[in-house]
This record gives sequence, structure tokens and C-alpha cells, in this order.
Amino acid sequence: MNNELFHKQAIDIWKKGASEISPRQLHFELELELYKKLLSFFQVGEYYYYIFNIRDHSLDLISSEVETVLGYHPSEMSLQFLMDKVHPDDRVWFLSFENKVMDFLTALPIEKLMKYKRRYDYRLKKKNGEYIRVLHQTMVIEHDENGRLLRTLGVHTDITHLKPEGKPVLSFIGFDGEPSYINVDVKKVFSISKDFLSKREKQILLLIMEGKLSKEISEILHISKQTVDTHRNNMIERNKVRNTSELITQAIIHGWI
Repeated sequence: MNNELFHKQAIDIWKKGASEISPRQLHFELELELYKKLLSFFQVGEYYYYIFNIRDHSLDLISSEVETVLGYHPSEMSLQFLMDKVHPDDRVWFLSFENKVMDFLTALPIEKLMKYKRRYDYRLKKKNGEYIRVLHQTMVIEHDENGRLLRTLGVHTDITHLKPEGKPVLSFIGFDGEPSYINVDVKKVFSISKDFLSKREKQILLLIMEGKLSKEISEILHISKQTVDTHRNNMIERNKVRNTSELITQAIIHGWI
């Protein structure tokens, strides 16, 4: 699939959920602080973030870390430039996943649009010609009064060391009590929807990933250290891994958090 066709087909998919009104002007100095707080849901390695303007099919912002991850200066980056770097073999996956994402978002009630994170993986070409596998995660950060989409916050994290090869997978991760849909079959309607971790386990695992010790986690969540350790051991045993490091790796690869 050539670059022009790939870009056109992606735009046709995004038009299904895009608003026709113009997004409001962003006050980046203030609002970036909010977006950076959201990054606590995403950080698992070297990453960069961006703001995708769905109506205009453009990038309103891309962070300076893109140079560390991909080798390109932010001034070089545009949506089309970034899409041109998607591995040819992963472009069908990209389009299939984005189509499923649009179907999912347009079916949600307005009040739930900002309660889901979408995540899948694919390969991107670096400036030096090498390909890395990125974990692509997005959240809606602006929509109109009818629930049509205006902007999303996206994060690309280099997970090559965790998943050097394999089939891309799509997951929808729910917040505030919303259900998660893991390893979604893009040809069927959420044929796999099992949550591998409970809400409390996700909280604990995210804090472990931030480097927190059991005692610190117990104080943050207002539970005993013994309860934290019990949850940690249950996650390890139930998911048949040897230790916390393997648990984190599996959670990232399979989209459990």
C-alpha cells in the first residue's frame, strides 16, 4: 500500500467520528500540564506525545522527545510524515484498528468518551532506517456537544525490547469502572473482553511501574502493606509469571493496563 492511498484511507476512517466545527484555540502553557498528568497512564519506556486534530487531520503539537525515539526533529514532523514511517506490513493493521476505534467511540455515550484509552502496536521507521515497535495509545481530550471528536492525546512508546516481533493487538482500557476489552478481534465485536487484572490490581501495578515500594503503595491507596503484597502475589500466580518484572512485561504486551 503506497503512502498516498494509506493516508487517504486513514482520513476516510477518521471522518466517521470527526466534528465539523473548529476546535477551540489551545492555551498550551496551561493545558499541557493536564496532558502531562495523563501521561502517568502511558509511561513504560522512552516515549513522545502529540495532540491529533481529528477535524483537520493534523498534529497540533508533538513533543521534543520524538527526536530521542525516532531521530527526527519536531519541526520535521507532520501527520503525513509520521504515517509514511509506518511499516508497509503493518498498514493494514493500522487501518483496521483505527476503523474499529472509530466504531467504538461513535457508539459510546458522550459522558464515556474520555473514560477510555485505546492501545495497539506497530512498527515505525527511524531516521537511521531502522524499525522500532511502538505502543500507540490515545485518549479523547476534546469533543463537541454532540460527541463528535475534535482532539486526542497520543503517546508512542518504544517497546521493541518487550515485543521485538509478533502480531499487533488492539485493546480498549476503561477507567472509572468502565469495562476493558483486551486483544480485540477487529473482525468481530469484542470477542475477547476478559479483564486479566482487577481495578485494584491495575492501581497497584501502575504504582509498581512507577518504582513505588509496597509500603509506599499502601500509604497512597490507604490499604495495608500485607494487602498490597497479597495482590502482587495473586497477579503473579494467576498470570503464570515468575516475578513482578515479567508481570509488567506481560501487562504491557497484552494491553492489560
